[in-house]
Amino acid sequence: MKPSFYMPIVTQFELHYLISISLIEEQKMADCDQVLRCWSAVEADYGRLGGEILLCLFREHPHTQLLFPKFATIPLAELEGNPEVEKHGAVVLGKLGEILKAKGDHTSVLKSLATTHVNIHKVSIENFKLLTGTILKVLSEKAVLNADGQAALSNVVDGITAGMEGYYREMGFLG
Repeated sequence: MKPSFYMPIVTQFELHYLISISLIEEQKMADCDQVLRCWSAVEADYGRLGGEILLCLFREHPHTQLLFPKFATIPLAELEGNPEVEKHGAVVLGKLGEILKAKGDHTSVLKSLATTHVNIHKVSIENFKLLTGTILKVLSEKAVLNADGQAALSNVVDGITAGMEGYYREMGFLG
């Protein structure tokens, strides 16, 4: 029988690991909080900013336009100001906002996102990384996020893509 004050013995390695995990989780939350301090400006203009992000993605990585069947055959110049592009861009930024507001507790959101992008859209993780990189670029260029917000968002999207990549591997999609 164990005494009531029994505490399992934890090795130094286990303790270091647990502290590291705790610090990583705290940093994720801090990064989300930092971005959320500036996020209202993004939220107020999801459509316009989201449209600009998609257009920038298509301009800089033309093959990505083909991943969007609705836009695949439309010349890029005709997509400028297209309400459907803005609508889809708003969905992208809305999902990012949902992840940010989860403050690191976004497992179910990421798993669902990965599942649809693997099973329905067939989007490779590399193309997903191009999108997140474009989000960072456009939000930085538009000065929507300050320098701290940009650094924090960079950390957040790195975590998102790492999580997505893990789910992609679980599903056997190397795309």
